[in-house]
Amino acid sequence: MDNESRLKAIIENAIDGIITIDQRGIIETLNPAAAAIFEYEPTEVIGKNISILMPEPDHSNHDHYIENYQRTGTKKIIGIGREVLGKKKSGTTFPFLLSVSEVALKDKIIYTGIIHDITQLKEAEHAFRKLNTELEERVQQRTSELFDAIKQLKETNAKQKEAEAEVRKSLEKEKELNELKSRFVTLASHEFRTPLSTILSSTTLIAKYEEIGDRDKMNKHIDRIKTCVAELTVILNDFLSLSKLEEGVVPNTPSEFNIYMLAKDIQDEMQSTLKEKQTFTCVHKGPETVYLDKNIIKNILLNLISNAVKYSEKGVIELSVAVTNVNIIFTVKDEGIGISEEDKPFLFTRFFRAHNAANIQGTGLGLNIVKRYVDLLSGHISLESKMDHGSTFTIEIPKISVS
Repeated sequence: MDNESRLKAIIENAIDGIITIDQRGIIETLNPAAAAIFEYEPTEVIGKNISILMPEPDHSNHDHYIENYQRTGTKKIIGIGREVLGKKKSGTTFPFLLSVSEVALKDKIIYTGIIHDITQLKEAEHAFRKLNTELEERVQQRTSELFDAIKQLKETNAKQKEAEAEVRKSLEKEKELNELKSRFVTLASHEFRTPLSTILSSTTLIAKYEEIGDRDKMNKHIDRIKTCVAELTVILNDFLSLSKLEEGVVPNTPSEFNIYMLAKDIQDEMQSTLKEKQTFTCVHKGPETVYLDKNIIKNILLNLISNAVKYSEKGVIELSVAVTNVNIIFTVKDEGIGISEEDKPFLFTRFFRAHNAANIQGTGLGLNIVKRYVDLLSGHISLESKMDHGSTFTIEIPKISVS
């Protein structure tokens, strides 16, 4: 494959949108990802002014932007990158990260724009702000309830001791809620900031490397963006799972399904996350049909296996499923960094991070969520681990008979 064909293949299969325009702002090319993002067929926009993809006021002002740059040479977005709004064929607007580079060809100058849709990221930020607001409202509500309780209890001298106990209890709950809010906000802010910064810098660097034709570095930064998006998804899922469990809105809805096929699906799903020196095996014993909440079981196993991948650099990760007459036993075993004896009592505590995992990214919520899911199924989880020799998590779930 020659360089031109290789470049075309990279552009055609890129996950981000790529659009080129001439010096008049006329669209010359756009790749399939860009067409899908803006909901147009390529033939509908090629040959038209790029402003067709912009809402007001940029729609009316874009030609002026280009003329101003060509006249003054002052760069407002070229080589810098920024967050802007786009307009789909349906008229819907959406946010995306835009990086623009200027490319001098033999006979003309073109501008190349790389579009990274951040709609889901913005929705996550909105959910975070909404949750933060709800937490503040709950604090205010608890405070108001606390003052009302104090006033009411003081009016009844006969219940003074009971009032004092209730006040102390309310204060402890208030303190716990404030601490939870503070830790949540701090953790979310830190965990979101690093991947977002990486995504923005990598998007800008991709444009620069495109100008010099360095495909290896472009692909490296594309992989970094994919990794960061995956990390954000895991973090958001942890927060959403914890919120639902706290509110008691996670139902236990058992149904009949093939547990062996679920285990194999999980094995296939996790293959792409394995490190170079890791292997993943799956072992099953006993009948294959069980009666459980399939989604909860899948969430438990994905969380434990993800941890095994994260906290191991090499070795075998094994998922074992054994179905007996009385229960279903799941075992997830790794050959990773292990857990110290002093950390084991706190391992399922919300936000707890083991001392030897301080430099590995994580929220400290995963095992707490697993424990809550296991409790929801009336099950039991146990751990065997030795520092630098790996960990084995065993979950026993009572077997439910199909009536």
